[in-house]
Amino acid sequence: MNVLCGYNVNIDSVYRISGTEISELLDTFQAAEILEKIENPPGIIISESDFVAGLAYCMKEGSGAEWLVFEKSVFEFLKSRYFGKSIVRMGGNAGIMANALSQLGASRVVPNVAVPSKTQISLFSKKAVYLPEASNSFKRDGGTTPEENNSNLSSSQEPIHFVFDFSEGEVFSLYGTEVKVPRENRFIATCDHLNLRLFVSPAFEQYALQHACEFDGVLISGFHLLIETYPDGSTYKTILDNTLSRLRNWKARNDKLRIHLEFGHFASKEIANSVFLRFAKLSDSLGMNEDELAIFYNLHGVPGEGLHNMEAEAIADAAFRLASRNGLKKIFIHTREFVLTVFKPNFTSNSEPDSENPVNVRTSGEVDNPENPENPESPALQREAGEKLEALDFGVRCAAAYAASGRLEGREFVEEEASKLQESAFGREQLEAFLKAFNGKTLGQGAYAFRKGYVFCILPTLLSRYPVTTVGLGDTLAAGIFLRGLELDVQT
Repeated sequence: MNVLCGYNVNIDSVYRISGTEISELLDTFQAAEILEKIENPPGIIISESDFVAGLAYCMKEGSGAEWLVFEKSVFEFLKSRYFGKSIVRMGGNAGIMANALSQLGASRVVPNVAVPSKTQISLFSKKAVYLPEASNSFKRDGGTTPEENNSNLSSSQEPIHFVFDFSEGEVFSLYGTEVKVPRENRFIATCDHLNLRLFVSPAFEQYALQHACEFDGVLISGFHLLIETYPDGSTYKTILDNTLSRLRNWKARNDKLRIHLEFGHFASKEIANSVFLRFAKLSDSLGMNEDELAIFYNLHGVPGEGLHNMEAEAIADAAFRLASRNGLKKIFIHTREFVLTVFKPNFTSNSEPDSENPVNVRTSGEVDNPENPENPESPALQREAGEKLEALDFGVRCAAAYAASGRLEGREFVEEEASKLQESAFGREQLEAFLKAFNGKTLGQGAYAFRKGYVFCILPTLLSRYPVTTVGLGDTLAAGIFLRGLELDVQT
């Protein structure tokens, strides 16, 4: 399988900071300035004191946050002080998914790379990732970078996300007051102005356009990084228009191209809704976690409590409503405990989707007819549900193996690592609740149900008791599901 991956690829510089270190750092700044910024967090970083206040605030509250860095001197401060002693790894949804696809057996994976620095390139998988170069004529005609803003951060600056992990129980001194960190979390100082615009490199733009007919799928992500207004006065709406136009051009050259859009944590509900509504019908599938699903309450109407608590009935209901009301082909929701997909099957149903109530009213004779594809025992329904569950299972195993080992070394490695892990007990409980709520049927380790023109499938995840990493699991799972889904589409 050949796959294009856009749009956000960056470098993650991960450093675990101790209470002693933050205490020493705080002592180098004026107490009044830091305390005022802790009381009224600026939310962005234009000075070193903004960074220190943000980090201290998150450690004090045990909360997580990501603030953008808008000043080159702060970038240099962070890089010189922490980069050399950090764990440097691939960052960005597109970068993580590209590496996962490469390691899992894709034939060719072409990612969009905003700044192909030596460090960034070194973080890519060597198996199937291909980084094209743009011709001189294409460089002149397209792919221009946005104007640099007043921050003096260069548009060619390496996109680095400085991730500061801190542990529960760490103690530090906040100008004479002892503070104990209430829970483990992280503070991220992000120096990444090109990915905030979904910048497309000339090399990627040219290659994708010229070779669209050779690709099987496109994984797109990074939309959660968009902001409402940029320093040059432009808005996210123009970026969405350009992205939509680009995807349509690819589809026009290859109508078999499968597009999957993976969501992220949006700071703006307005932007999240715009992305969903603009890309819903063009995309062949959408992916998100339960918290990201909750942000679309205005579109599905399911209260957030059940979604945040990972209740299968609530999540299935919300996903169904999103799908049926917006003409989605497929949506899948990944949680820590289970994965669930809602999709429009290939067989034709005479019933129309009911966005308010997913119960399909049929006479007993119609439902019991084994030739009726809506009958849970029908071969057509079982075949389609089985394929989707197989793709979900592959994604679950990939994410579990990665969590347990921190590596993906091919499919045999995935199977070996996954076989050592335990199924989520809570996920199994939710599968049982799903069966009762939707009159579903078990199939292998998962279950499925048919309601009003859509098929629901659910599968518990596999959990590692002592995970090596928890970063990138959703992206790894999404890449695995997408890749296996493409393979099964070709086989059928």
